[in-house]
Amino acid sequence: MSIQYGKCSFDGRREDPQDLDKVRPLLSPYGPDGERSLLKDNLSMVYYAFHTSKEARGEVQPHVGSSGIVLTWDGRLDNREELLKQLDASELAGSADVAIAGAAYEKWQTDSFAKLIGDWSLSIWNSKEESLTLARDFVGTRHLYYSAESDRVIWCTIMDPLVLCAGRSFELDEEYIAGWLSFFPASNRTPYMGIFSVPPSSYVRFVKGAQQVTTYWKIDPAMKVVYRKDFEYEEHFRSVFQHSVRRRLRSDSPVLAELSGGMDSSSIVCVADDILARDGSGTPRLDTVSYYDDSDLNWNERPYFEVVEKRRARKGCHINLASRNAFGFEPRPAGVPFLVSPAAALAPDESDRKFMECLHSNHNRVLLSGTGGDEVTGGVPTGAPELADLLRTAQLGLLRRQLKSWALARHEPWAHLLVQILRRFLPVGDPSCKRPPWLSSTFVQRHKRALSGYEERLKLWGPHPSLQENLQALDALRRQLGAALPSPVPYEQSYPYLDRDLVEFLYAIPREQLVRPGQRRSLMRRALRGIVPEEVLMRKRKAYATRQPAAFITGNWEVLAGIAESASSRGIPWIDSAALVKSMTAVQAGEFKDYLPLIRTILFEVWLESALALKHIQYRNDQQDKPREPETSSSEQRKTREKGGSNHAIPQAGNR
Repeated sequence: MSIQYGKCSFDGRREDPQDLDKVRPLLSPYGPDGERSLLKDNLSMVYYAFHTSKEARGEVQPHVGSSGIVLTWDGRLDNREELLKQLDASELAGSADVAIAGAAYEKWQTDSFAKLIGDWSLSIWNSKEESLTLARDFVGTRHLYYSAESDRVIWCTIMDPLVLCAGRSFELDEEYIAGWLSFFPASNRTPYMGIFSVPPSSYVRFVKGAQQVTTYWKIDPAMKVVYRKDFEYEEHFRSVFQHSVRRRLRSDSPVLAELSGGMDSSSIVCVADDILARDGSGTPRLDTVSYYDDSDLNWNERPYFEVVEKRRARKGCHINLASRNAFGFEPRPAGVPFLVSPAAALAPDESDRKFMECLHSNHNRVLLSGTGGDEVTGGVPTGAPELADLLRTAQLGLLRRQLKSWALARHEPWAHLLVQILRRFLPVGDPSCKRPPWLSSTFVQRHKRALSGYEERLKLWGPHPSLQENLQALDALRRQLGAALPSPVPYEQSYPYLDRDLVEFLYAIPREQLVRPGQRRSLMRRALRGIVPEEVLMRKRKAYATRQPAAFITGNWEVLAGIAESASSRGIPWIDSAALVKSMTAVQAGEFKDYLPLIRTILFEVWLESALALKHIQYRNDQQDKPREPETSSSEQRKTREKGGSNHAIPQAGNR
C-alpha cells in the first residue's frame, strides 16, 4: 500500500512547506521505497512508495500529465493492455500504472474511472479548473480519507494525519459507532465528524465552495449470462476465476497466500499453482500461511491445508492459535500517539508477530485473501434468493417444486420456507426488540439502520430479489473492508473473489447455478474438480470456535470490568455501564451469547478513553444526529439524484 497525501486551498492561499514536514513521520513507515513531493502555490502533495511490480519501480509520483494535471495513485491496474489499445498509446506499454490511469483521465475525464479495473484509489488536481477529484475502486480495497474545511481540502490514504495535524478536536460520529457495534459502519463514515472516506465506486469532486459525490459504476441489473448446459457455466467460471488470480500474481517479489483449508483459500492457492506451472507468469514464487489449533476439536484446519500442501509438495508457514487471544486489546501502546479507530484497540498477539515474521522472511509484499468467497460463490446454503425470484415473477409451478426440494434438503416444512421468503419483502424489524441491554433505547431509535447492519427489505420492483440480496452482501463487504486498518508492517492485501469481472459474472448467472438444494457452492465445486483436492471441495462448512469470547472475558475480568464501569465517567449517556457489566457476568455463566456487540463495545471504550485523553474527540451530552453537511435545496437534491450523486457546500471548520 503506497501512501498519498495532499492539501489544496481554493482561496489562493499558498501552502506552507512546513506542513509537509509535520505529516512525514506519520507517513514514512508505510512507504519504504522512497518519497517524492510537490509544492506549488496552493497545492502540496507527498507520495510514499511501496512497490510490488517491476513497472511500479519506474514510476514518478506525483505524476504530471501532458495537460498539466497532477495525479497520485495507490493501486494495481489489471486491464492495462485493454486500456492501452483504447488509448492507442503503445508507447506506455512498459509504463507504471499511474501513467496509464493519468492518460485515461486526460482522454475520458471522470468517465475513465469505470474503465479502471483493479484495486486502487487516486487523487487528481486540475490547476486549469481549480478542481480536486478523489476516487476509489468499485469495492473499496484501498482507503482514501478527506477533510473539507472552508476553502481547504486535505486528503490521505490513512486517517492519522487528518486527525493529528488538524489542530482541533472532532465530535464523535454516533452513526459510525452504531455501525461498529452491530457489524461494520457505513463505508463513507469515520469516527470523526468532519472526516470522511471516499465511497467505493465513487468519486468526490471539489471546486471552490462546493463538492459533489458521484457514483461512477454500478452492477447492471440487465446483464444476464445464460447458457444451455452446466458445463458452459463451469468453463466460464473457471476462466474468469483464473483470470482474477493471475491478475493478483503480478508481483516481482514472492506472493503470500492465506491457506486456511477452506474452499476459498484452497481454491486460490491451487489455481495459482496451476497458472504458474502452465505459463510461469507473475510472481517468482507462491508461499502460504496457515493457522491451526490442535487443542480445539471444533476448529482445526490442519488436515485440510495439509492436503493442499501435499499436492503442491511444499510446506508453508504454520501458526499455532492455541494461545491466541482473538479479542485482545490494550490501552494506548507505548510509542503510538493514539488509536485511530475502535478497530485499532485490537492488540497484536504472538500469532500476529509470527505472521509478520513470515512476511519478512519470505520477502512477501502481497497477501492473497479468500475474503468474499462465501458471499459471491454461494457459500451460505439457502435457496431464499432463488425462491424470492420465482415468487416475484409468479412462476408458481416451479416455485412449488423448488420449495419441496429445499424443504427436503433442509429438513423443515415447505410452508416455513415460504413464510421466511414472504417476510423478506416486509419492512425490516425494529432493532429495539433485540438491542444489546446496555444501549439506551433513544440511541437505538436514532440509529436503526446502522444497528440493523443497513439491512433492506426486498422490493417488488427494480432488480430481481436475488440481485438485491447480492447487492446487500456486496455493500456489507465494502463496509468490512472500510473498517480495516493498515498493518504496521506494510504489505498489500488482495482479494481474488472481489475481482470486478468475477463479481459481474456471478451476479449475472441464474442463482440455481451457485446454490442447489443440498449443494452449496455448486458451480464452484463442479468447475474446480481436478484442480482442488476432493477432500477440500466436498468438505462441510468450516466450524468456528465460540469459546474464545467467554474465555477472553473470564481471563481478563478485572480489567474489562473496570473499563465497563468507567463508561459512565466518560459522559456517554447511551451506554449503561451497570448493564454492560451484568451482560459480561452472564457470558461467564453461559447465559448470554451476543458476543459481537459486547466485544465491540469494550473495544470502543478503550479507543474512546485514548481519544478523549488526547483531546482528539469531544463529546456533548446533548449531541443528537445532525446532518454531516449542510442540506441542499429541494431542486438541487432532485438534480443530484438524477445525476446519481450528492452536491453540497464545503462545511466551515467546526460545522457538521
